[in-house]
Amino acid sequence: MHLRKDESLDALAEKGNVAQFVSFVPEQRGPRQAYLRILGHAPNQMFPDSRTAVAALFERALDGTVNVRSYTPDSPRSREFVYALKTVDDVLAVLERLTAEGLFTIANETINVEDGGVSGVIQGGVIEFAPDDTPRCVEKPGTVSLPQALGFNLLKTVYGFAPDLGGATGRVEFSIHPQPRGWRATHTLLWEQEDTGDESALATYQWPNRFSRHIGDKLYGLLMAHLCGAAVPRTMALPRRVAPFVFGAETGSHESWIRTCPTEQQPGLFTTHRGWLDPYKLLAEEDPNGTAIASVLAQAGVRARYAGASLVTADGRIVVEGVSGVGDAFMLGTHLPEALPGSIVSDVLRAGEALADAFGPIRTEWVHDGERVWIVQLHRGATESTEHVLVPGERAHWIGFDAASGLEAFRALLADINGESGVEIMGAIGMTSHMADVARKSGVPTRVIAA
Repeated sequence: MHLRKDESLDALAEKGNVAQFVSFVPEQRGPRQAYLRILGHAPNQMFPDSRTAVAALFERALDGTVNVRSYTPDSPRSREFVYALKTVDDVLAVLERLTAEGLFTIANETINVEDGGVSGVIQGGVIEFAPDDTPRCVEKPGTVSLPQALGFNLLKTVYGFAPDLGGATGRVEFSIHPQPRGWRATHTLLWEQEDTGDESALATYQWPNRFSRHIGDKLYGLLMAHLCGAAVPRTMALPRRVAPFVFGAETGSHESWIRTCPTEQQPGLFTTHRGWLDPYKLLAEEDPNGTAIASVLAQAGVRARYAGASLVTADGRIVVEGVSGVGDAFMLGTHLPEALPGSIVSDVLRAGEALADAFGPIRTEWVHDGERVWIVQLHRGATESTEHVLVPGERAHWIGFDAASGLEAFRALLADINGESGVEIMGAIGMTSHMADVARKSGVPTRVIAA
């Protein structure tokens, strides 16, 4: 049985929360109220006229504006959509004009999709979503795609609650919001529901994505590691656009580290500091425009016996590199990797295998306290690197670079290099170091000529 848009919206409101609305059918004398869901009013309460109904909607609309959608009952496609009307008179004028054309109409509260929450779709055991968009974000690149249980746990960790679908099943379009919204005043809004049977869908797990940029690439990777059972140090996240939240496990250390978290991975570019720093001063100094760093992480320190990184090479080999003690100098390329005890390498490999089962090839940064390995960064994907070729490719000219010149000098060289040149790094560096990561991220053919 085919339902009109307002009829299906009313049925959905019986299962869960929907944006506040009042619908109208066209008649010769003007729009006649049909269905209504407004906070503080009985379901489908009838008002004496359309002005009174629209005024009640404005009174409860959190953002103070109202949209009008028009359609015909026999067409699945909406007709004209008028966004963010500011007064009752503006809405009535649109309703009367569209009614005169024989169109059915729905007036609903405007929902701010840029409030820090996300919108998306749940179907076949998969959840897909993105910030700053409607549920139609799933038709665009860059949406999160995760198994439903993992996605719900991610959203609950970040926001403190998971989507509340009520009794809705099948394909469900939803949005979640930091402030209570809708006629039930909860944090989840349902937009559409369609019965789709029992077919299952496949999650892609891919990041960077729009949500990882929303909270920061490093933070997203740590959350994925934590939610998949890896040991992640207790972390307080201070995002720009989401309220602070905490996850991870106690390390037994009372030392703090401050880690900047850019929207996308920028190896070694922004501050990582052992000890406490004012995070707000740090943001103001390193990202005054508020566009590069998505969050700051205050993370429990680990009593490091060993530290390093791992990756998967072009031929599928897993490389584990590190040093004794903390790994800052190693990651910056000023300290060469050391021979690690076999038990440490085995622990890192086991931790990586568990994460690779979920995400496929991965890259990690890790710290080992002598008893267990802690994951302090997680990125998805194999590399194109081999032992002496960080980035494959042929070039007519090769520019020599002394590894002892440091990471920032190397970054500057890559930024200025022309398309006909590659780089030969003179001296040994770790394949998993930030210098190697910067080369891979640049895409400039780079090889290592060890002394």
